[in-house]
Amino acid sequence: MSEHRSESRSHSLRGQSPDEARSGSGVHRSRRGQAGAAALLIALGLGIGASAAAQPSEMGFFITSTGSGKGADFGGLEGADRHCATLAAAAGAGKRTWRAYLSASAAGRAPAVNARDRIGKGPWKNAKGQVVAKDLQELHGSNAIGKQTALTEKGEVVNGRGDTPNRHDILTGTQADGSAFAGAEDRTCSNWTSSGSGSAFVGHHDRMGLDDSPPAKSWNASHPSRGCSDEALRGTGGAGLLYCFAAD
Repeated sequence: MSEHRSESRSHSLRGQSPDEARSGSGVHRSRRGQAGAAALLIALGLGIGASAAAQPSEMGFFITSTGSGKGADFGGLEGADRHCATLAAAAGAGKRTWRAYLSASAAGRAPAVNARDRIGKGPWKNAKGQVVAKDLQELHGSNAIGKQTALTEKGEVVNGRGDTPNRHDILTGTQADGSAFAGAEDRTCSNWTSSGSGSAFVGHHDRMGLDDSPPAKSWNASHPSRGCSDEALRGTGGAGLLYCFAAD
């Protein structure tokens, strides 16, 4: 009884009844619980963010965000592959084996190289996890490549027809079926070593051209460039960009 009176006096001195004190203690416990829940949500959010950041490792297809700086001269196929790999690594997908979607013409004793033979078997996803083609047959048939899916390694849309500047000409040196051109006419800017004379065949990543003909809508075989320099490539709506595919 004396203990109860002592407790009452103690709380009265602080301006609280015992019931109010007990209620206040419950509020504090509730606040601690809410703080703990908030911390848990933050931790889960960080985990989700880390998971999202790891998604680029699944990327298997992109358009390069930049060209070589020397028009269509990449130092050959090997240099073009290295350009793809460097950009992929910067985007968190450097552990994959990257190949530029480029054909090369026969030269001397070296046989022609077909773009389709360099890029693996698929499937290929863009930076957002969208499948653009499940295999080589679909890639060279009814694929999902278009302006909204043919993204850069950063997951960005590449300017197309109607945008300023237009950058929809993507270097390929390739026929619609993914094979190299035969004959002596240059379609690869001297097998990707020229930044001056010559010409390269390009595709339209946005599937748009001057008309509704199949070449105008082709992602990999639309028309030849005016030349091999940056200026010449810009002249028909390009920027010396490449398609890159993971071959593994």
